[in-house]
Parts: sequence; C-alpha cells; structure tokens
Amino acid sequence: MRLRRLHVVSVLLAGLVLGAIAWAAFAPLGAESTESRQQVYVIPKGTWALRNAGTMVEILPSRIHLTIGVKDILVLRNQDDVPQIFGPVLIMPGQSFELPFRMASNYQFACSLHTSGTLDIDVDPLPQAGWSRLRWRAKAMIDGEALL
Repeated sequence: MRLRRLHVVSVLLAGLVLGAIAWAAFAPLGAESTESRQQVYVIPKGTWALRNAGTMVEILPSRIHLTIGVKDILVLRNQDDVPQIFGPVLIMPGQSFELPFRMASNYQFACSLHTSGTLDIDVDPLPQAGWSRLRWRAKAMIDGEALL
C-alpha cells in the first residue's frame, strides 16, 4: 500500500513538473499595457556630484537587453540636477525620455552616464512558442526578471 501511494505521488509530481514546462514553452508572452512594456532606469539626484567627486556610480548596466513585445520601451528618468546625454537627446533635470524599439537588433548609443561614453542595447525578437520560449523564460528566471 505504501509503495502504491509513493508511486501515485511520484506520478503527480512528474505531471506537475511537465505541466509547468509545457506552460513555460507555450503560454503567450506580452505585456497587457504599454507601461508594463517599459524598462525604466532612474538617474537619481546627486549622481553628477558623486561622479564629479570621483565616486564610481553605476546607474545603467553597460548592456541592456530588451525583447520586442515584452519589454521594448527604454525609459530614462533624470532626477539629477544636471542634464544627461543619451544618443542625440539631452535629458534635462526632471525630464523622462522614452525610446520604443520596433525591430530586433543591436544598438549603440552615446551615453554620458558611462565612462566608456556608450551604452549597448540588445533587442531580441519575441520568442516563438516551444523551445525558444522555454529558453527565453529560463534565462529570464536566471537573470531574476519577472516571467511573462
């Protein structure tokens, strides 16, 4: 009797694991609203003063990864006291800048927040259902991102 119960529990557990994998591979992706498709970075007040004093301040990673249809709008909010340069745009104190991406590619922008002076943005296509979507969700989970 105990062996049978263990077998039933094992089958149920295997079914749950397989169900979770199937969901991750085939459940639709995408954000419900434009706001949830935003990847937001805030330049905090005092950033320029800290950098001017020689303190290494990392506001943005050197490479940002976005996905078309999921997180495909980059938003920079300048809460600092000085303007910031991103690409050809001067973001004044208190302003936000939104840059939507509609094509998967690798982009490079001038950026005053990096010592290298550039920011790389990788925009991936929306992963197709199946293994591609399963790999995408696994990577997002490993990177600590929300699963969509």
